[in-house]
Amino acid sequence: MPLSMAKTGETVTIRKITGRDEVRQHLAELGFVVDAAVTVVSEIAGNLIVQVKDSRVALDRGLANRILI
Repeated sequence: MPLSMAKTGETVTIRKITGRDEVRQHLAELGFVVDAAVTVVSEIAGNLIVQVKDSRVALDRGLANRILI
């Protein structure tokens, strides 16, 4: 299931990241790696604000769909 389908306040674990190598590398630099815990802080029109490690990151629907939980 993609991260974009997670509910606000839910903490999930990343299982897989899809996309081109550049996209996966960029997400890894932000802390989105396999087995990392991610908490959905808020969702507005499909765009997410998530907490990963000790920082909050905004993701558009396209990037959130590449992160599988």
